[in-house]
Amino acid sequence: MMKTLKGMLLSLIAISMVFALAACGSGSAGEAKKVVIYTNGDEEAVAAMETSLKNAGYEGQYLVQSMGTSELGGKLMAEGSKIEADLVTMSSYFIESSQTKHSMFKDLAFDAGAVGTYPKYYTPILANTGAIFVNTQVLKDKGLPMPTSITDLTKPEFSGLVSIPNIMDSSTGWLLVQAIINQYGENAGRQVLHDLIANVGPHLESSGSGPIKKVQAGEVAAGFGLRHQAVAAKADGAPIDYVDPVEGNFSLTESVAVVDKKNATTDLAMKMAETIVKDARKDLIANYPVALYEGETVDEVNKPAYSMTFEKPLTVELLEEHQQFFNGSKE
Repeated sequence: MMKTLKGMLLSLIAISMVFALAACGSGSAGEAKKVVIYTNGDEEAVAAMETSLKNAGYEGQYLVQSMGTSELGGKLMAEGSKIEADLVTMSSYFIESSQTKHSMFKDLAFDAGAVGTYPKYYTPILANTGAIFVNTQVLKDKGLPMPTSITDLTKPEFSGLVSIPNIMDSSTGWLLVQAIINQYGENAGRQVLHDLIANVGPHLESSGSGPIKKVQAGEVAAGFGLRHQAVAAKADGAPIDYVDPVEGNFSLTESVAVVDKKNATTDLAMKMAETIVKDARKDLIANYPVALYEGETVDEVNKPAYSMTFEKPLTVELLEEHQQFFNGSKE
């Protein structure tokens, strides 16, 4: 008899625990977990975004994971909405291509007033513009002329004295290739790029910031990279000057998008995306001086002389096509 009562009591306790756990589970279903943010932004961009989120009271409610453009792009294209991230900031062309493949992003629930026209599922947070820069002291020491074009960097006197980013590793390298193809076409452009790569020699950099570092160090006389970095270096008193190449100043944007996981975390991610766009821009535009939203202005020195847009939409497929063009030009 005692064994029977004890067994009934244990059964009741077990059933109570099951209901308690079930109740607990149903209560947390509508609650948001920490928002996982994947970003290819560099150190300054991540700092600006985190500052805006913390000031808005979101500290402790998100995790930021930084990775390179190729790595994050590969994850977006391979994993789609199954990616761990709830929020991504990424090169816009990768966001567009992954959306085309997976339809993985939710339309933004806010309008930040961007100057340009963008799809509903993303809006830009920053833009980078390409240009030539030089070390004026090295030019003087070696008796080199001030270049005005990318083709000037292919001349024999610049042999071994030029640094460029590798398009295989850096999206900054794509700005260079776009300028060459847009100006000269693929046939003549292939020869221009061939001669440029020959002059670059060992100074082909995997990072977009690599060329400016080598120019600042005086290892080379000229380089191609991000215009705003050269503007800042010159303002700091370094023997650096920048040149807007006649082939054009092309730009790439990085944007924010929310992965549509249809849960409370997605809703929280949407609020954080709005915070990043509206609150972080004051810091982002200081480091990446390109006006993207209504009411924004930048100093004259940060306005390129030959701002241009590539005639075809920028996609991962076009990037791969231009990477093949780059590699083929080495031969």
